[in-house]
Amino acid sequence: MFEHFFQCPYCWEEISVLLDPSVSQQTYIEDCENCCNPIEFRVSFSENELQTFEANNIEQ
Repeated sequence: MFEHFFQCPYCWEEISVLLDPSVSQQTYIEDCENCCNPIEFRVSFSENELQTFEANNIEQ
């Protein structure tokens, strides 16, 4: 697993997520551990290296 730190797109707190580099393309939704708002993650790996990471708010 790969720990990645980023700022929540809602509360701007720095939080972390655990990413699985064995899956090259990932899109999923997870709640912020601080403010509990849903965040859409788009992640890609190449040769077990993180290539792209997006954490976007979900307009509700």
